[in-house]
Amino acid sequence: MLSYKAGNRVGKGTYWDMANGQRIDVDQEAILSGGASTTYLRVPTGIMLIAGPVLGLLYVICLPFIGIATICSLAAGKVVNGMLGMIGKSLSFGWHPTEAYLAGKKKKGGKKS
Repeated sequence: MLSYKAGNRVGKGTYWDMANGQRIDVDQEAILSGGASTTYLRVPTGIMLIAGPVLGLLYVICLPFIGIATICSLAAGKVVNGMLGMIGKSLSFGWHPTEAYLAGKKKKGGKKS
C-alpha cells in the first residue's frame, strides 16, 4: 500500500503529503496527522534516490524551452501593451481632469477674450 489517509497507524518510513509538500519521517510506529482529506504517499528511499537525478536531468533538458517560452510571452506582452496604448491614445477625447481653466481657455491665436 503506497497511499495512506490521515489518522492511519503506519510503520517505519518516509511519508509525503503531496498537497502541501510536508514530509513526515517515522522511526518506529506513528499515527499520521492531518485533516480527513489529507493523503500521504509512502515513498521508498531507493526510489527517492533515483528520482532526484532523473528530475534534475528532466529540468536541464527542458530549461532551454522554458527560456524560449518566457521570452516569447514577454515579447507578446510588450506588443499587446504597445497596441493597447496606441488604441488608447487614438480614442482620447481631449479631457484632462487635472487641468482647471478658471481664467478661461487660451485661444489658438494667443489672444484672450
